[in-house]
Amino acid sequence: MWIADEWKDYEVLDCSDGEKLERWGKYVLVRPDPQVIWNTPRDSELWKRYDARYARSSTGGGAWNTKKLPDKWKIQYKELTFQVKPMNFKHTGIFPEQAANWDWAMEKIRSAGRPVSVLNLFAYTGGATLACAAAGASVCHVDAARGMVSWARENAQVSGLSDRPIRWIVDDCAKFVEREIKRGRRYDAIIMDPPSYGRGPSGEVWKLEKNLYDFVRLCTGALSEDPLFVIINSYTTGLAPSVVGYLSDSLFSKKYGGHTDCGELGLPVTKTGLCLPCGATGRWTREE
Repeated sequence: MWIADEWKDYEVLDCSDGEKLERWGKYVLVRPDPQVIWNTPRDSELWKRYDARYARSSTGGGAWNTKKLPDKWKIQYKELTFQVKPMNFKHTGIFPEQAANWDWAMEKIRSAGRPVSVLNLFAYTGGATLACAAAGASVCHVDAARGMVSWARENAQVSGLSDRPIRWIVDDCAKFVEREIKRGRRYDAIIMDPPSYGRGPSGEVWKLEKNLYDFVRLCTGALSEDPLFVIINSYTTGLAPSVVGYLSDSLFSKKYGGHTDCGELGLPVTKTGLCLPCGATGRWTREE
């Protein structure tokens, strides 16, 4: 497990009975988490101190029960700054466990000894984009949701990275990659965080189990002749990290050599000292 344990502004305080208690800067949130299937005793005083709680509805969906919370606020991870706000479907705009991947990508870029271009697909609010740009890479940030791309640009601005070479693209990721290949544009690294299910701006349907292999195979055509790395993330329930590893090795290692390390991302839990699993990741690199 790769553990994102270098946060100062984020912390999993405790988790029990399908929920996690988190500190986001100076605000404490309670959010559901399907991985938390254990029911350990809760410190009642600790769990009472939340500022907002996302509660599931018996009829589907859910809603925030807010005691005191601004519309949005800032948190930092090392030199990066992010705008955080409560959204529909329990999200806040940041997946803190991805910091483990940000650190890994930044180290690869800084030690490459050459200019590095990164293609970030399904790029959301730009955590990986900002990390790679801060490390000195040029980045192409692609997401089908215009609002997410706008949010990512705000994050770049508050992080002091507005002047970095970042292309902001609102498009269906597969169609964009196809056009980049036809244009002859290539990238030294690709990061992707495909959803389990989604729709593109023109109504294109994405289902991970059906579309992921063909999509990743397509992306091999967008890599440069001397690629640095590929990161594939997945939050799809039931998809083992080894599946991501096999997929990556069958395409990237077969074509370029190297290997894929695969595993879970995790967050440390302050009260118990355990780590909360948070999804599968495969990291391909040409290094043996």
